[in-house]
Amino acid sequence: MAQHSSSNIDARSFLRAVTTEHQGRFLVRFPDGYRSDTSRHWPLLLFLHGAGERGRDVKLVRRHGPLSADAPGYIPAVVIAPQCEPEAWWDAAALEALVDTCLERYRVDEARLAVTGISMGGTATWELATRSPERWSAAAPICGRADPLRAAALKDLPVWAFHGAQDAVIPLEQSRTMVEAIRSVGGTAKLTVDPNAAHEVWPAVYRDSEIYDWLLK
Repeated sequence: MAQHSSSNIDARSFLRAVTTEHQGRFLVRFPDGYRSDTSRHWPLLLFLHGAGERGRDVKLVRRHGPLSADAPGYIPAVVIAPQCEPEAWWDAAALEALVDTCLERYRVDEARLAVTGISMGGTATWELATRSPERWSAAAPICGRADPLRAAALKDLPVWAFHGAQDAVIPLEQSRTMVEAIRSVGGTAKLTVDPNAAHEVWPAVYRDSEIYDWLLK
């Protein structure tokens, strides 16, 4: 598979822009210690952006989420943040292929793969989790759409959903109904609702280290 990577676009956090032949553009940030301790395998955190960050400038995916300026300075994981093509939607099979590529190329602990995303990316997070729950160690969909008829697949997967109570783009009921459906089959999914937030609930979520501690534990 052809691949090229640019020089680091953010030397402080060891951040690279990468292009693969089949999975497109993505950013990868390696944690402190990745280069110095070559025997260690790290968790992988897949972040999926929303519709507003689609395009051909991969730096757009740094607007929100774990690679944004507001996120904690240190996240003890290999963070992968792909970019969706303009006017396109996330493709679950392509995302799974991207994860496979990263497992081959980077020192990642295959037992600790977490996924999170916002809006369109939150919907894709639900899709990936229900499509192959055995692959993931945790999922945190933020203001995404979900199909409660697929909730049984998530009975044994830790899920933490977030939503704004005032969301007029994707109603809160999308997250609430899914979490309740998971609980009804014996799962332990949880939902955090910001009573004052509309659709863009994610800045406060990704600013706090609690979400990363939970995803990566």
